[in-house]
Amino acid sequence: MAAPRSRADDELRPRLKREHALELLRQMLRIRRLEEKCAELYSAAKIRGFLHLYIGEEAVAAGAMQALEADDAIVATYREHGHALVRGIPAEKIMAELYGKQEGCSRGRGGSMHLFDAATRFYGGNAIVGGGLPVAIGLALADKLQRRARVTACFFGEGAVAEGEFHESMNLAALWKLPVLFCCENNLYAMGTALKRSESEIDLCLKATSYEMPAWPVDGMDVAMCEAAARRAALAVRSGEGPCFLEFRTYRFRAHSMYDPQLYRTKAEVEEWKKRDPIETFEARLKEQGLLNDAEVTAIEAAVADEIAKAVEFAEAGTWEPVESLTRFVYSDRTQP
Repeated sequence: MAAPRSRADDELRPRLKREHALELLRQMLRIRRLEEKCAELYSAAKIRGFLHLYIGEEAVAAGAMQALEADDAIVATYREHGHALVRGIPAEKIMAELYGKQEGCSRGRGGSMHLFDAATRFYGGNAIVGGGLPVAIGLALADKLQRRARVTACFFGEGAVAEGEFHESMNLAALWKLPVLFCCENNLYAMGTALKRSESEIDLCLKATSYEMPAWPVDGMDVAMCEAAARRAALAVRSGEGPCFLEFRTYRFRAHSMYDPQLYRTKAEVEEWKKRDPIETFEARLKEQGLLNDAEVTAIEAAVADEIAKAVEFAEAGTWEPVESLTRFVYSDRTQP
């Protein structure tokens, strides 16, 4: 069940300036509405293949991304639509990619699980569990060798902690003091397997500290706490202190994927976690503090709805890649530029 909130949580939560608070709310709503539209389009067979929704986890991407600079790198998982959107990849490019159109950010070749954009230094979208971890190590090693004060933020689920590349990557990052910010999005279920059924040690921060790196848990349902933790960690990493590990304790409200019947958890558990919906609780808190009113919520929702509608329109008008060019980027051909 969801952990209850305490007075200590409220005392630790940073106070936000009004404009910044509204921006955090806007980013979470952008993610939520995009994901809801994706579910609708998937059911209409407009989006095909696999689709893993981020609904319920919006606070992590919206908050943590605030700590990253334009030249930092981001490596994500197959549940990466929200990270890509907040990072700055246009909704139109994301939606076109989900449609498989060549106007997409990966030319329609990657689909939902492989969003990629070199311009924003967004290196996936990786479909393999834990597959992004070695990529992050490589990016961070390159930055260190070139003496660039950059951070590579690597997002992954708690299921990746059981993979060999997690331990290899943690070891190398600590050994070489690489500028990696490890962001574990612990939503309690690796596909359909509860963490306590797959790991003998479920304190993930304890695993991280065994590699001699700072690690601490974060309330992944609170966008302000997510941002504060990421800023603290990113500052340390950028300052040359080596890698940091954050365990964002969050929860997905939807199934693992659109094919998942969710037989591994109860409806009561899901409903209990929904009481801590990161968007609803943040809205309520801002209103209580006098930083937000109903008219502003309506305006933000309208702007987001317009953005999503235009993204769908762009994807619908997109074009399929010609059959003649399908081998491009796959096989070497000296005749092509």
